[in-house]
Amino acid sequence: MTNAASYRKLAAELRAKAVNEPSAIRAAEWDNLARCYLRLAEQADTNSRQDVAAEFSAEAPDRGTSRA
Repeated sequence: MTNAASYRKLAAELRAKAVNEPSAIRAAEWDNLARCYLRLAEQADTNSRQDVAAEFSAEAPDRGTSRA
């Protein structure tokens, strides 16, 4: 399963939680989280078409600031 497909699956699960949530506030939060996963899916699709590879470093990038 691709990353985009995984994100869409999670979004669907979260939407189901939103529909079944008795609290309107919690339902809105589940729905908002689902939309976030759908945006991630769209970005993953874009990245796969552009052959973008994300590399993550264990160290924070140097932004030219120092604590001297």
